[in-house]
Amino acid sequence: MKAIVNVFLKNGVLDSQGKAVLHALSGHGFQSVRDVRVGKQIIIELDESDSATAKEKVAHMCEELLANTVIEDYEIEIIS
Repeated sequence: MKAIVNVFLKNGVLDSQGKAVLHALSGHGFQSVRDVRVGKQIIIELDESDSATAKEKVAHMCEELLANTVIEDYEIEIIS
């Protein structure tokens, strides 16, 4: 089973990397881009057959290590 975790800064937290990308895109003529938020994606292979259990385990991993929950949110997608 595979878990895909997307980690991103919470709304209201300054995303300086996103602002830099926005500025670069604007400089390359992509004027229609209003905002950019940069995050990270973590792909985890699990020896688990139950998707609910897998999601629970991955959520625990996120809370303990993968995300700084003070300033970051995360989303988990389980793929069989």
